[in-house]
Parts: sequence; C-alpha cells; structure tokens
Amino acid sequence: MFFFDSLERVRPGTRTDRGGNQVPDWSDAAVQRAQIGSLNIQPTTQTETEDPTRTAVVTGWHVHSAEGTRPDITAADRLKWRGMTLEVDGEVAEWPDPLTGAPHHIEFTMVRATG
Repeated sequence: MFFFDSLERVRPGTRTDRGGNQVPDWSDAAVQRAQIGSLNIQPTTQTETEDPTRTAVVTGWHVHSAEGTRPDITAADRLKWRGMTLEVDGEVAEWPDPLTGAPHHIEFTMVRATG
C-alpha cells in the first residue's frame, strides 16, 4: 500500500450547557487541529436513501495508517479531507504487531452524509 494521503483532524473542546453538562464545543476558538499524514485512503461505500422530502447520500472511505504508526484519531473527531468535513464511522481499530504487541497500524471508516 502507498501511504501518501493526509488529512486534518479536528477535535472539539468542551463547554457547559444550560443543564451544567459538559458537551462538545465545535466553535473555531475551541477546537484543536492537527495534520495527520502517512495514510492510505480508499473509497469504500456509497448509499442513497430517498424519501418524499430529500435524497440522502452517504459516502465512505477506508483509512489505513502506515506500518508502525498510531495516529491520534478517535471516534469523536471530525476530519477535513479534500475540502470535505467527514466523521469517523464507528470506532478506530488499533492493530497490534503480532510479535511485539506494539501498535502496528490503525484502520477506520470515515463518512460524509449529504442531502
């Protein structure tokens, strides 16, 4: 595989809502941004759902990090890639090295929903 892709990880800050609960804060001043490289990003899914008011399209990409890397990406993050804002679908899977148990790489799916 080739690991020439990169993306921007956007992680929310937190704020207190009216009920006193800590909730994600996606405002520009609160988020933390980081460039993540050494990734292989490939198309994986596309679904289309129609109802009388709209047509929803969900497109997904499979992300695989280079061997020996464990990029700091979690299921709560948003990702910016090729001008799109995407979300992690499910959890980020960390694959251990079978001989040492150290992180070998991570894999996850990121999706974009429109419509």
